[in-house]
Amino acid sequence: MKYPIGIQTFEYIRENNFVYVDKTALVYQLAKEGTIYFLSRPRRFGKSLLISTLEAYFEGRKELFNGLALEKLEKDWTCHPVFHLDFNGDNFNKEHVLEDKIEGFIAQNERKYGKDPDLITMGDRFQSVLRHAYEQTGQRVVVLIDEYDKPILDVLDTPMEEKNRETLKSFYSTFKGADRYLRFVMLTGVTKFSQVSVFSGFNQPNDISMDERYEALCGITQEELEHYFAEAIVQMSEEEGCTLDEMKSLLKAQYDGYHFSKRMQDIYNPFSILNAFSKLSIGDYWFASGTPTYLVKLLRHNNEQINELTGKYYDASLFADYKADVERPLPMIYQSGYFTIKGYDRRRRRYLLDFPNDEVRKGFLSVLAAGYLRPRHEEVTSWVADAVDLLEDGQTDALRDSFTAFLSDIPYDAHASTRTPELSEKHFQYTFYLILRLMGVYCLRIEQTQSLGRVDCILETPAYIYIFEFKLDGTADEALLQIEEKGYATPYLTDKREVVRIGVVFSSQTRTIAEWKEERKGNK
Repeated sequence: MKYPIGIQTFEYIRENNFVYVDKTALVYQLAKEGTIYFLSRPRRFGKSLLISTLEAYFEGRKELFNGLALEKLEKDWTCHPVFHLDFNGDNFNKEHVLEDKIEGFIAQNERKYGKDPDLITMGDRFQSVLRHAYEQTGQRVVVLIDEYDKPILDVLDTPMEEKNRETLKSFYSTFKGADRYLRFVMLTGVTKFSQVSVFSGFNQPNDISMDERYEALCGITQEELEHYFAEAIVQMSEEEGCTLDEMKSLLKAQYDGYHFSKRMQDIYNPFSILNAFSKLSIGDYWFASGTPTYLVKLLRHNNEQINELTGKYYDASLFADYKADVERPLPMIYQSGYFTIKGYDRRRRRYLLDFPNDEVRKGFLSVLAAGYLRPRHEEVTSWVADAVDLLEDGQTDALRDSFTAFLSDIPYDAHASTRTPELSEKHFQYTFYLILRLMGVYCLRIEQTQSLGRVDCILETPAYIYIFEFKLDGTADEALLQIEEKGYATPYLTDKREVVRIGVVFSSQTRTIAEWKEERKGNK
């Protein structure tokens, strides 16, 4: 099989026999049921390929759809003038780049359809060229804008943000005056910005980002995975030396888990899954393709900590009118693909948000841990991998020493707000949250509320079950007593692995481990 990694052109994929997951029935449905759409999906999730597919369809290129669902659905194959603007390849943090991009786009189409010399502003000129295209062809115009929000994301929380917003607002306001010339409009992006700041004057698009009908418009479903990539899954299972079912489970844990509506249809990350099949290896392909620096910056700006955001329910209103700005980082974390919907409470109309899969969890937490903890000498993920090896071997004394040394390596001022007792405790909790969540990516992790209380952390390895209880400026005996009194080990009484109860005390003065005690018990 030929995998279209980095190829976003529908024509090239079809003409060169790359594997194509057929989404054309949904493309046909989009075209027939509406006119102006907005779709938010994470980066590298197939938005550009969707735009390219729409372009080929509205240009009437029937030959490219041979053997696909749309070939049988469409009868007319009308050719429309198509205006395709792609903001993907430019860096908009420099002066005049955005204006030059739009100017070049308009000028190119003016050369094709004609120019009105009396018009000066970009908005007026674009509206004029849309009219000329309609009058010359006799067909309404199609406008496709890919990654419409990149000019703002590139300059988020900088002096250029407002300037780029105003430039885009002036350009997008064109669509309201050109309504009579338009057949179809699609804007894609990662985020949805405030209507006032970008879409002012624009006939509001139909936001299908959380529409159940179009949940699978981008990405790969479980059914599609097993249909189109059955041979590749077999090859990977042979390469990894595991069964077919084990391979499917590994792929699901690493790349699946996205949900874009309350229907909760599982969606795989297409960029990662294609890379995994091409290289016959499970890796962190999507996360490695771009670091979410703007999200880390947003969390710092708001003094938000990821443990206070994950695994919680949020009101549906947050998603009905989700607006990305620096004061509200949560919608941007969701829209960017680092959180996804993990549950829906229909009675209260609330969504549960958490990391979609292991790839995203490990990558995002690694970036946050490196930025928050800032150890002088250790690399965070490398240290975590070594710590997991110690856990798997049952070397808890070495783990204690490694923990102590790592925490001691964190600069005193790594988190400046830890100088009051309340914030010191918050810093302590967040430090261990980041470390242990990262450990949980490498070995099976259970964090659960039991009948008598919430366990701080349970980590499972093939030979051991570790139950951790942490205290700030307390005693290790108190921590072990809590494990006993709350019955945290009760669910594992029949497990054949050795259960290790560990009480850990963190000192607010030294900012490292002050006491570590453990009790071991082998189950039979």
